[in-house]
Amino acid sequence: MKDTIISKELSTEAASLVDLLFTRVRLQGANFPPQYDGKDSFSELTRGCLKVHSVRPGKVSCILSVKPAISNVYHSMHGGAVGAVVERVAIACARTVVGKDKELFLGELGMSYISAAPSNTEVVVDGSVIRSGRNLTVVAVDFRLKDLGKLVYKSNATFYHMPVASL
Repeated sequence: MKDTIISKELSTEAASLVDLLFTRVRLQGANFPPQYDGKDSFSELTRGCLKVHSVRPGKVSCILSVKPAISNVYHSMHGGAVGAVVERVAIACARTVVGKDKELFLGELGMSYISAAPSNTEVVVDGSVIRSGRNLTVVAVDFRLKDLGKLVYKSNATFYHMPVASL
């Protein structure tokens, strides 16, 4: 922290906690194989944990196994893994209603972390198209613990269709 500018209004204890968060908290034994050390590698990790349960027009349902590879130091699902799964499920869901002639561009992704999905549990991930029109599609994705039905994460994704229709 010697090069860090710390406000005089911040206590030494608070500054030390921030330092701990950024410099000392790391994944223990996180030696990832080389195939996971590249572009989109986190999505590759999550794809191995995700199994499709059902696909219908405007709806996709999957079962997600919260394995240690997508868990954080607190033994619950990593927030980045939540985002990667949301992206995959939302794209799959949007594709059930948007033609292949349109390219999808993820314009907005909002996530709510309501609770935690513990490691070594299964989560039901349900994606539903809320709205789909000529220029955009909005998808909601919910994560519920399989055994309890408890909502743990909720997300909305807005996709823009490319090319944009002429006005």
